[in-house]
Amino acid sequence: MKFFLSKINFIALFLLTICTSCGNEKKTTGEEAVNTASQELIVPRDLKWSQRMMLSEMHRFPEASKLDFSDKPKWSYTNGLVLKAAQEVYEKTGKQKYYDYIYNFADTMVTDQGEIRTYDLEKQNLDMLNSGNVLLFLYPKTHKERFLKALKTLKSQIDTQPRTYDGGFWHKKRYTNQMWLDGLYMAEPFYAHYTQMFSEGEKARKAYNDVVHQFELIQQHALDPETGLLYHGWDASKEQKWANKETGTSPNFWSRAMGWYGMALVDVLDYLPEDFEGRQKLIGYLNQFADAIVKVQDDKTGLWWQVLDKGGKEGNYLEASGSSMFTYTLAKGVKKGYLPGKYIANAKKAYQGILNNLVTVDENGVVNLNQVCAVAGLGGDPYRDGTYEYYVNEKIRSNDPKGTGPFILASLQLDE
Repeated sequence: MKFFLSKINFIALFLLTICTSCGNEKKTTGEEAVNTASQELIVPRDLKWSQRMMLSEMHRFPEASKLDFSDKPKWSYTNGLVLKAAQEVYEKTGKQKYYDYIYNFADTMVTDQGEIRTYDLEKQNLDMLNSGNVLLFLYPKTHKERFLKALKTLKSQIDTQPRTYDGGFWHKKRYTNQMWLDGLYMAEPFYAHYTQMFSEGEKARKAYNDVVHQFELIQQHALDPETGLLYHGWDASKEQKWANKETGTSPNFWSRAMGWYGMALVDVLDYLPEDFEGRQKLIGYLNQFADAIVKVQDDKTGLWWQVLDKGGKEGNYLEASGSSMFTYTLAKGVKKGYLPGKYIANAKKAYQGILNNLVTVDENGVVNLNQVCAVAGLGGDPYRDGTYEYYVNEKIRSNDPKGTGPFILASLQLDE
């Protein structure tokens, strides 16, 4: 009997030990699962959205020279756009990996002789100036002669850029007599920053006046007085099939075109001297711009439509790049004191709309920005006629740098 009871006690103790072990094992396994999950996160979820999207871009494009889904290294405006965002993230965080990402682009694309790979001066393409901002950031830090030589090459394009009869830069050599809103962002912040860095006295004043003149011409030729919105392009010759025969303007208000213009305004103001007479003129344009875009902001989502004044029309959609650009422009405009404080509510509503409707996060933490218009332009071959049907039928894709870059910039302005 004594043996029997001892056996029962042994079995009970054994079972209790097993149960206890099972409980511990389950707890340990659970903790390990959490640790494993966090180890598998490519992008940590506890960072601000600006870093989360920047790290996601660096994951998608480990080489900044291939940022725009390119198979080969390429000098293009999209690289400069995302790397401006990287620069601001670096300046905010001080983390070396962001600086290295920027530097590696320049190191790849500028040869030891100071030549820019894949860049062709003969094309006189304003788009190509935007990545020059990367070199303006790096040259004072590195003092590398090759970066200075590349900068001088880009400035030589400005000096030789074909112009309209009243002094406006053609968007590209092959787009004769045409100014596009896009071109103001591509050229003017670079032009103003280069001038601030390398020119002084009368030479600088003339250059700053030239920068402001480009905005004056867009306001003169592309502004719709009824809505305050700006048409995508203006043909000084009025010969293009897309051009209005009386005004020379293209027929629609494209979201991203106006987004480029708004960003151009707030960024150029970073480099114009405080006492320069043209500053107040640009601030006035910015206020007109802000008033016009908030009137076409979608009430429900806070976002903006691909074709701005035709919200809800069949085929139209809430577009990510324009929405991010407007958010950035409004937030920065208020932060810098150029715009009344009331516009911060519009910026915050738009930003929340982007998060609610256009941002998704993968299980590994990688952040995606969806519903970005891949590309849109005027003329060319095949011919782009600027009609409503043209804009709403261009390809839509996720994580286009023309959306992710402005999203990061907007996040930083709102400290998100």
